Parts: sequence; C-alpha cells; structure tokens
Amino acid sequence: MAQKISKRKRVQYRIRKKIQGTANKPRLSVFKSNKNIYCQLIDDLSGKTIASATSKDANGAGIDQAKEVGKSIAEKASGMNIEKVVFDRAGFVYHGRIKALADAAREAGLKF
Repeated sequence: MAQKISKRKRVQYRIRKKIQGTANKPRLSVFKSNKNIYCQLIDDLSGKTIASATSKDANGAGIDQAKEVGKSIAEKASGMNIEKVVFDRAGFVYHGRIKALADAAREAGLKF
C-alpha cells in the first residue's frame, strides 16, 4: 500500500513541475478517495483556492457522483468568468471517475 502511494506522489510531483495555474487559467486539481471525489480550482501564483466542489453534496455513487462534481465546478468557474483551466489528475490514472469528472466539466463549458 505504501508503495502505491509513493508511486502516485512521484507522478504528482512530476506533473506539478510542468503545470502551473494562474488567476486567468487556474489548475483544476482532482483528488479521489474510496467514497468521495474532490476538485479545486487553484491559483498557484498567489497560492489560493478559487473554487471547490465535492461529491459529499452529490447524489448517486461512483461515476454519477463524479459527473455531478464536474458539472458543479464548471458552473462555479463560469460564474467567475473562467473558461480555461489546466487539468491536474494528481497522479491518478485518467480512467473511471477521473475521466467522468473531466468529461462532465468539458461538457459544461470548461476548456482544457
């Protein structure tokens, strides 16, 4: 288990070296646990979270929850006049819930 986490951390650091969020184009960071999925829009230059969404408020389970969270974060971003983001999957494989969240955010108007 510890090896799996350390491998994800290495990938996470490699990704974060290359991408950086700004106020105009924030970083969409995604974290998933066994029960929930969380995402944040982060401005790395000022070190602040602009908006966040979680599946604790969403109905359903699994992929349906992730789709709802993706739609929610896209609506919050459009309310702040943000349409472009940099996607940060945080070392998770782009599959299942992560992919569902990203696709739902794209459908709701975010570009990345």
